[in-house]
Amino acid sequence: MGLLANVQNIFKIEELKRRIFFTFALLTVYRIGCHIPTPGINGEALSRFLTEKGGAFMGFFDMFSGGALSRVTIFALGIMPYISASIIMQLLTVVIPAIGKLAKEGEAGRKKITKYTRYGTIGIAAIQSFGIAAGLETMQNGLFVQNPGLSFKLVTMITLTSGTAFIMWLGEQITERGIGNGISLIIFAGIVARFPNAVISTVRLVQANELSIFFVIFLIIMMVAVVGAIIMLERGQRKIPVQYAKRVVGKKVYGGQSTHLPLKINTAGVIPPIFASSIIMFPATIAGFIAIPWVQSIARQLSPGTVPYTFLYVSMIFFFAYFYTAIVFNPVDIADNLKKYGGYIPGIRPGQKTSEYLYHVLSRLTFVGAIYLAMVCVIPEVLITKFKVPFYFGGTSLLIAVGVALDTVSQVESHLMTRSYEGFLKKGRIKGRRG
Repeated sequence: MGLLANVQNIFKIEELKRRIFFTFALLTVYRIGCHIPTPGINGEALSRFLTEKGGAFMGFFDMFSGGALSRVTIFALGIMPYISASIIMQLLTVVIPAIGKLAKEGEAGRKKITKYTRYGTIGIAAIQSFGIAAGLETMQNGLFVQNPGLSFKLVTMITLTSGTAFIMWLGEQITERGIGNGISLIIFAGIVARFPNAVISTVRLVQANELSIFFVIFLIIMMVAVVGAIIMLERGQRKIPVQYAKRVVGKKVYGGQSTHLPLKINTAGVIPPIFASSIIMFPATIAGFIAIPWVQSIARQLSPGTVPYTFLYVSMIFFFAYFYTAIVFNPVDIADNLKKYGGYIPGIRPGQKTSEYLYHVLSRLTFVGAIYLAMVCVIPEVLITKFKVPFYFGGTSLLIAVGVALDTVSQVESHLMTRSYEGFLKKGRIKGRRG
């Protein structure tokens, strides 16, 4: 009854209710757009072909587009160009000092970086959409294109690029006027939209005696356990104690308080599995379309479930976990800022010793986080290849879904708490991944 009452409290706050309805309305618009076909393309025949030949790579990127990529609808590119542009901008803040300076200029710098990210999104989407149009014309001797030519390429490029720009606008509107992070919620909606089909296919397999009901119950229990582990580790932090020295300015005493520096177990988030999957699956998918025996053999060796694929996948997850953590968290800057404002870690000398200590702690945490990511991502591969599980359980999709749900619930709780309502849990707040 307590949880039900807290849910009812949401609808007592007019602003929160309006934000939630606005978010659902825009997500509905997104899902409708995922079913509007791109002009000049035989969508049904192409969808069957891509599903059969595309393999894991197609399934991976189709997850981010909510199934729009395999059907080549107007939202076929999904939000991936925006994600790619955002990651590129984050890398450039480290490589190019001028952009790195912008990132430190507060709100004004953030707006400029956001503007550059939008331009990058349009550029990436235009290149990808033109490549898709050119590829469709040559695929199966133009079977999937009704009227090939330059006009088809231009119409497809404009349609798909406009679709990505519209999705980007939807995401920004949700972030500004709705609840939660708009881009993340759009990805979340695409992932969740495929869940009912997975449930229906599982029920049909049970009815046809191709899958045991006990095995399905085991899968449900395992899924709940994995979700619980993801929640625990995504919220997990190592709190480094920080003490600020007292300063006397005139007749006032400043500082002297104790606080902590939170270091997350999984600082890199879902970036490592996304990058690792993309790099491994891309050559394997291209090889799947080439009818040469030795190329087909390489494609089979790099398919999910094989030993070479698993070894490469886990290795790349570890590499990108350390690489991306090094980009988003700089121990030298943290140590310099602490020293600048009179802060220090008890028992550690300020300056270089502090940065070395933070680097040492962060390296150990990243190692644990990389193991956690690798286990969550390898579990579904084993279940699909060895136990013939009919749906993609776990992996990147589950990490994203659970993480976005945590962040959104955390924002709803913040609105409730500021209006003197209890949150969803009486004992402590639900914290998001950045909480």
